[in-house]
Amino acid sequence: MAKTILGIDIGHDQMKLALVRSGRVLKTAIVQMPENLLRQGRMTSVESMGELIRNAMKQHGIRANLAAMALPNETVYVKNVDMPLMTVEQLVYNIPFEFKDYITGELKDYVFDYAVLSRPGESKPSEEAGDGGEAEEATLQLMAVGTLRAVLEDARDALRKAGLKLTKCAPALSAYIALLRAQRESLSAESEEYGILDLGYSAIRMYMFRQDRHVATRVLETGLFTLDDVIAEAYGVDVHLARTYLTSNYENCQDREECRTAYENIAVELMRVLNFYRFSNPDSALGDLWLCGGGAVIQPLTEAIGDMLNVQLHPAAELVPGGEGVEACNDMAQAIGIAMS
Repeated sequence: MAKTILGIDIGHDQMKLALVRSGRVLKTAIVQMPENLLRQGRMTSVESMGELIRNAMKQHGIRANLAAMALPNETVYVKNVDMPLMTVEQLVYNIPFEFKDYITGELKDYVFDYAVLSRPGESKPSEEAGDGGEAEEATLQLMAVGTLRAVLEDARDALRKAGLKLTKCAPALSAYIALLRAQRESLSAESEEYGILDLGYSAIRMYMFRQDRHVATRVLETGLFTLDDVIAEAYGVDVHLARTYLTSNYENCQDREECRTAYENIAVELMRVLNFYRFSNPDSALGDLWLCGGGAVIQPLTEAIGDMLNVQLHPAAELVPGGEGVEACNDMAQAIGIAMS
């Protein structure tokens, strides 16, 4: 019998819930996050987070026992690694040492996991690919993941307080990979090279994939909060009210000259990111980007990005089975994907 999973994506500005069964989205909900409940990706109160999730489920008529959570990007390390062919026990022992240059504190304070990308004899679509070479014989290509043990414990405790059992916790990458796999046959990118652009509130992230394998992630330390600042100054209001103005397009504020200047600045930075990626990957034929996050519904912003990057833009709803019928689907991509992973 197919399991019903509640996918949860907790962001700085909003929390997204997606109830999924057999790849089909049953219900979705978007909830505003209380200020300071999430700091640098960490919950500041497990009790308050659990109560927020429980109340959101009750308000939106969501019934579930099992949940999957997308780990905030600030709390997780992801690395593609090559390792000699070895047993599962040997992998479990060796994977943590791949992160010794990235993490602080003791290895025992972290939890590590991995997914096999390819096995001996399979080609390697990595960021350095392009020389026509094959993966070395008897070598495993892995996507390794590490996060603080306390992050998982907080997630488990918060969901328990909401009446849910945590079945999986994984990075956003896992959510996007699940969506790419689900829709691979219908995707239009002939090169099987895909980019997902997450226009988030606190940061903008561009994820690069070949087939369903992660190649690179580039991060802009800017986001929709910069538009809040622009609107707040233009109208003489605080940033919280400015956020409401932006999302509701109050007095057509999204088309203000100040906002258009901000869009162009974001687009220029993204162009630099994409140019560097193409320079580092001379064989890249990336021509398609799928948009998700709150910025995906701000038309002047997406138009500025499309004009500057000279790529074909697609809504993230194209990656979701039946996505055209899912409300606010572009904003729900991570929550839906993590439930499908």
